[in-house]
Amino acid sequence: MVEYADGLAGKAQMPQLIDRRTSVDVIFDHLYDRITKLELLPGEKISEAEIAASFGVSRQPVRDAFSRLANLDLLLIRPQKATEVRRFSTREITKSRFVRASVEAAVLRLAAAACDGRGATRLEHELAAQKQVVVAGDYAAFGRLDYQFHKILCEIANAEFAFEVIATEKSKVDRLCLLSLEQENRMPLLLEDHRAIAQAVIAGRPEDAVAAGMEHLSRLDATIAAVSASNAGFFDP
Repeated sequence: MVEYADGLAGKAQMPQLIDRRTSVDVIFDHLYDRITKLELLPGEKISEAEIAASFGVSRQPVRDAFSRLANLDLLLIRPQKATEVRRFSTREITKSRFVRASVEAAVLRLAAAACDGRGATRLEHELAAQKQVVVAGDYAAFGRLDYQFHKILCEIANAEFAFEVIATEKSKVDRLCLLSLEQENRMPLLLEDHRAIAQAVIAGRPEDAVAAGMEHLSRLDATIAAVSASNAGFFDP
C-alpha cells in the first residue's frame, strides 16, 4: 500500500482548506496531482482507509474522490479488491486520440477561417510564453501552457465548447505526455509544432493547420512504444 505520511503534514491546515472547498475537492486534487505527476505509478494500489485517515475525514468523501478519478480513467475501482492506479490501455488511448484528432481538425479549420489580428496576437503571446518555459526546462508550466494553447485555438474558432472534449481526452494521456517530456526532452519539438500550427492558422491555411495538428498529435506514438517496451507493467495485459 502507498504511504500517505506526507499528506499528514498538511492535516492541520485541512479545516481551512475545507472551508473554501469541499473535502472531496481537496482529496481529488491531491490524488489527481500525484497520479498525473507519476508519483503514483500505473498499477499501484491505494487505500481508501489510509487516505481517509491522513486527511481526517470519513471514507465517503474519499469514495467520491475515487469515483471522479475513475471517471477520468485514472483509477480502477473493483468490488472487494484494492483500488489501484489505472494502467494504460492501448485500446483506450487509441480511442481517445481518435476522438481528439477529429475534434482538433474541425477546430483548426474553423480557427484558420476566423483568425483575425487579435487572434494572431494571442497566439504569438502564447508562443512567447512557451518559449520561456522551454528555456527554463519547466515541464509542469509547459503542460499548463499546452492546454492554454489549444483553448485559445478553440476560442478563435468560436468553438469554446470543443475545448471541453479536447481537455477531457488530453487528460487521459497526460501521464504518457509527462514521460515523453521528461525522458525525451520533447518540449522544443512540441513548441515547434505549436508554432507551425499557429502560423498556418494566422495565415488562413486550414489544411496546413490540420496537417501540423495531426503531426503534433502523432508525437506520442514513439513514447507509447518506448514506455510499453521498458515498462510493460504500466499497460493492461
